[in-house]
Amino acid sequence: MPNALATLVLAVWPLVTVILFKKLPPGRAVIASLLLGYLFLPEPPAQFDFPLIPPLTKHTIPALSALVMWYVLYSRDFNPLPRSPFTVGLLLVFVFSPVATAVLNTDPVFWGEFDLQGMSVRDAIAFVIQQALLVLPFLLARRFLARAEDQRDLMVAFMIGGLLYSVPMLIEVRLSPQLNLWIYGYFQHDFAQTIRFGGFRPMVFLYHGIWAAFYLLMAIVAACALWKTGAFKYSWKIVAIALYLTGVLVLAKSLGAWLFAAVLIPVILTFGMRWQMRLAVCIAAFAVTYPALKSAGFVPEAQILEFAESIDPDRAASLDFRFTNENQLLERAQARPMFGWGNYDRNQIMNPANGEIETITDGRWIILIGQLGWLGFIAEFGLLVTPIFFLWRETRYRDQGDYSLLIVPISLLLAVNVFDMLINATLTPLTWLMAGALTGYAESLRDSRGAYQSSHRLAWRPVL
Repeated sequence: MPNALATLVLAVWPLVTVILFKKLPPGRAVIASLLLGYLFLPEPPAQFDFPLIPPLTKHTIPALSALVMWYVLYSRDFNPLPRSPFTVGLLLVFVFSPVATAVLNTDPVFWGEFDLQGMSVRDAIAFVIQQALLVLPFLLARRFLARAEDQRDLMVAFMIGGLLYSVPMLIEVRLSPQLNLWIYGYFQHDFAQTIRFGGFRPMVFLYHGIWAAFYLLMAIVAACALWKTGAFKYSWKIVAIALYLTGVLVLAKSLGAWLFAAVLIPVILTFGMRWQMRLAVCIAAFAVTYPALKSAGFVPEAQILEFAESIDPDRAASLDFRFTNENQLLERAQARPMFGWGNYDRNQIMNPANGEIETITDGRWIILIGQLGWLGFIAEFGLLVTPIFFLWRETRYRDQGDYSLLIVPISLLLAVNVFDMLINATLTPLTWLMAGALTGYAESLRDSRGAYQSSHRLAWRPVL
């Protein structure tokens, strides 16, 4: 169980956020509060569990604190809703569709002699609050990270955060993941999953080694992007940082992050911005359509498993296990496709003989479709990928000097993060932070489109 220090750091983080907003510009304060909170605060079960509301954790306390500071310091400009009606529609569905989920799932689910309870009005209220808290980083980033200089700050923060995190990660590579246990008094996951390739993969204060490796990938991409765009003064230092972080990523022993790095690093260093943006659009489009393709039987699972087997038989077995569970859970979800089964493991499959849950939900997409239905999946994934499509439409007819080049690697990184959510539940506050920053910048480009079109005499297509 978490010790007193774990509770204390969560309790004082709102005060830390207040200090950051007093000392830093608002954009940097948002980045620092959410990024440092994500990296260094303890994972659940360290939390505050008050009645009637979802538990407050490291994923919600920094964002909620930043929202309060936004209202206190900038109350005259407190308008959290995006300007695009399409995005507002997705946001409203994302927050309020769980009400319909709860109303349609008041009945208990029976598995032999065992049953899973139905949902109540209290569950509906808690679900809505949970969704509202979850999307706060998106709204904060849209408001405070919408400028080109804010995106530079975001990428620099990712890079510096990677440097800071590399030290405890190297300690855990050598000594095994123990820092969360030593400092916060508990181990946050299954220790067996930290053993890979004859050594250990670090976790530090994150949920899993996959999460730690993926953040390191984000830091490497940020360094490469800053070097490629010339957004950092000392280019040789950027190269050294990127090489060092890549070495740490190798030691982190996460196959998925290795594969992403093998694709992203060459793409960012060698491809032009337009091709990078097209790739981001293609990855995002595939991530959104994957569940429909899988439902229709168009995903070549056998060929994918064969390729994984050629790389690592253990990872291929793990992927096969994921596919099997996905197929079972997807079939289960089809019984209530629009709004899902709700919580209390109602979306899972229970053994009627002993009451044990037999399925495991790994990918974020299958969790969403099972719990909140296709509507919940479309709302969440739509909020994340829509800014990529909007930016593609706004930049495809512009000269590269007329928009921030850093939005391209951020779009690519966000698209890969959403793609990774097909395999893992790697939705973090940083995912929402990137999506919100891109949404805010897309809105500013759209606002300036008329003047740009007049000066360049371009024939623009209408935007949704």
